[in-house]
Amino acid sequence: MNDELTTARWLASLRRLAILEGTSLLLLLVVGVPLKHLAGIPAPVRALGLLHGVLFILYLVRVIEAVVLRQWTLRDAGRALVAAVVPFGGYLLARRLQRPASK
Repeated sequence: MNDELTTARWLASLRRLAILEGTSLLLLLVVGVPLKHLAGIPAPVRALGLLHGVLFILYLVRVIEAVVLRQWTLRDAGRALVAAVVPFGGYLLARRLQRPASK
């Protein structure tokens, strides 16, 4: 019971992190990059890039933790890593993790 609760909390935190990381990527691509290249305003890219970088590293650590401690397959980890670099991938992963049968 306690192990199931711990796993549920861990999955919920991974879902939240996937959504945050995915949102930061979208903001960087949709807001930051156009402002830098079309309007000549580089500050949003610096700020959003830093935020995205921090979230990506936290996400990467969580995926490594999933492989080492949660017995995720390398295929599952690979899917999670691809989701981190594809726009909207974090949202798709969060939805997939919400299914009861997923890890």
